[in-house]
Amino acid sequence: MRILLTGVGTRGDVQPVVALAAEMRRRGHDVRLCVPPNFMDWVGGLGFTATPIGIAMRQPSGAAATQASPPTPEQIRALVAHLVRDQFDATASAAEGCDVIVAGGAHQYAARSIAERLGIRSAVAVYAPVVLPSPDHAPEGEPGGDPESNLRRWQDESRSWNGRVLERLNDNRERLGLGPLSDALSHILGENPWLAADPVLGPLPSTPGLQVAHTGTWLLPDQTPLAPELESFLAAGEPPVYVGFGSMPADQQTGRIVIEAVRAAGRRVVLSQGWAELGLVDGAPDCIAIGDVNHQALFPRVAAVVHHGGAGTTTTAARAGVPQVVVPMFSDQPYWASRVRALGIGTSVARGALRAESLLAALTDALDQGVAARAAAIAGTVAVDGTAVAADLIERASA
Repeated sequence: MRILLTGVGTRGDVQPVVALAAEMRRRGHDVRLCVPPNFMDWVGGLGFTATPIGIAMRQPSGAAATQASPPTPEQIRALVAHLVRDQFDATASAAEGCDVIVAGGAHQYAARSIAERLGIRSAVAVYAPVVLPSPDHAPEGEPGGDPESNLRRWQDESRSWNGRVLERLNDNRERLGLGPLSDALSHILGENPWLAADPVLGPLPSTPGLQVAHTGTWLLPDQTPLAPELESFLAAGEPPVYVGFGSMPADQQTGRIVIEAVRAAGRRVVLSQGWAELGLVDGAPDCIAIGDVNHQALFPRVAAVVHHGGAGTTTTAARAGVPQVVVPMFSDQPYWASRVRALGIGTSVARGALRAESLLAALTDALDQGVAARAAAIAGTVAVDGTAVAADLIERASA
């Protein structure tokens, strides 16, 4: 079978798709990928044939970020029009000769239309339950609330999607000889979306009108060794606290805040520079700054993980059995923060309330022995077979 897997966005959006690609290749299938241009070298190094799609999502940092002006409404409309057309062109090119398309993430404007045009099967997978319309939550909000109010907000969300992309979708569908759509979000998800999230960390909500396949998280095994400098730092004292915000924007004041808070808790710091390029505040030996790192190897060796609440980081920390402090910024991150709290495996701090004092209080709570015990217990329940479940779905549909 020849399969096209497409992912757009940051590493958290793309890496699960690559994990499924690895499983499909292991089973002997011919796999193609569509990934943003900044991931082409990475997936090529893993041995995959890939087509660039979309744009590199990395934002400027430091002075460049401070001086950058926010885009105007006209610039945003032009960018969306470009992204939609680019997705249609890249996906159509890569999908020639394929038997199935699987798209990761909700911002997959073209996958189902290209599959419709080619007469092949397709599926769209999302990485968090709150991306799915449900009376159990508002769009990308925390679980709970009034069901009727939540559904009204989903209606507003649908109208918002239509305002942003419906006209562009229909323009590109017309190019393919396909009929117009009346609702963008329902088309993108389809009636049978997949939820690629761990059932314990991200349980399936009620989804009227949708038949959701809950596959579990798509995790890419990583055997990359830790750098010698990091190994030496870990060996030089008690387990440190890891702090990292991945692809999220942050200023250098954030770096100072987190270092001050972790030091006040009596812990050493492993500071991930991330896309914000956070740096150390001094040359003291209780802190180390690192670049990209194998979270699967590092997290079991730290006392706690302070992070932004991305689906992948939340799951990896939970698998490692270490307490978490989530500082959510947008999208599905508040949901993952709420799940960490609900499961009793950590705490959270609102981004707007992030101060050394608030982070110290949250970190003190997270380092409590009871929280650590619950985090260790949850680790054994996190499933590791999500890609296998998804691969089985693809193979059964093709039988």
